[in-house]
Amino acid sequence: MARQLTETQKRILDFIIDTISRKHKPPTLAEIANYFGYKNRSTVQQHLRALEQKGFIKRDTKVARGIELTISDKIFIPRPVLGEVAAGNPLVIYPDAIDTVDLPTIVKMPKDSFLLRVKGDSLKDAYIFDGDIIIVNPNGAVNDGQIVVAVLDDSAVVKRFYRENGKIILKSENKAYKPIEIDVNYDRFKIVGVVVGVYRTMKKLK
Repeated sequence: MARQLTETQKRILDFIIDTISRKHKPPTLAEIANYFGYKNRSTVQQHLRALEQKGFIKRDTKVARGIELTISDKIFIPRPVLGEVAAGNPLVIYPDAIDTVDLPTIVKMPKDSFLLRVKGDSLKDAYIFDGDIIIVNPNGAVNDGQIVVAVLDDSAVVKRFYRENGKIILKSENKAYKPIEIDVNYDRFKIVGVVVGVYRTMKKLK
């Protein structure tokens, strides 16, 4: 069992975790020193040595980014949930974070991606349920059959996307809901991003 971290060690570990989560690579000594305002990299080395001794990281001092998390599946970092998105009838998407969720570091977040909470059951047959957290990637092309988050008349929906006969079709994965048909030129429709992951906890939402 890893021993308790000091406040400084915890902050450095959080920075390492966050860098790996965002950039998919660990920080260099220079990046850590610059972030925390250390003029001497030996100070960083001391903290990293302590983190290694306590079982949180493994180091390879011969390479610039030689830091590896050794218990990454047990470390969680808070991520903001930016709003709620309807799997059913449209809901308003909020401009600011409404909550946070602790994601394990093994959950990869593509660049610029963000989290939304699902409300409703229209995607239950795609195993996306009410209360689930979805990871949305706003970058890249959207292809038929992908599950997308879209804004329709100022409300947010999450549906499976198709283009058919000059129309955009947003389909549910629940037979109780009818598809939503939109003209391709409708100016109050915008795709926000593609759903690239789902995160669910066993804790029931109140």
